Amino acid sequence: MYRLALRITLSSQEAEDVVQDVIIKLWKSSDRLGEIDNLEAYTLRMTRNLALDRQRMKINQSESLDATADDTATAQPDVYTNIERQERIESIRTMMNSLPEKQRIAMQLRDFEGKSYKEIADIMEITEDQVKVNIFRARQTVKSKLTSFNT
Repeated sequence: MYRLALRITLSSQEAEDVVQDVIIKLWKSSDRLGEIDNLEAYTLRMTRNLALDRQRMKINQSESLDATADDTATAQPDVYTNIERQERIESIRTMMNSLPEKQRIAMQLRDFEGKSYKEIADIMEITEDQVKVNIFRARQTVKSKLTSFNT
């Protein structure tokens, strides 16, 4: 739950808050949990939805603050040029974060969480074919960006 929330919110504090909110909601509805076929998919879907809601609220409330933070981050590129490994990690993280939402989440669930296509489809409330397409496109985008980065 935490890794998925972190991938969406890009903030460890926000991710922790999302997980805490999901656990609270699960606790409050514990009497109905027996009716759920796949509890893991259900909790991950809740995590995804809450994280996306928080992210949208955050974007709407602080667009001007984000622009200022981006200016500050680009003003000091020398920090990452001194450490090649840090630069690659950061660029891969940026590549992943620049993916469209569905591609990023599908890739996170498949490649980092090890979920099956069916589980991902249940979590994201899309078809398995759509999951496969999103993962394929995400991998192709990251691959092409890595290729251009290394040349």
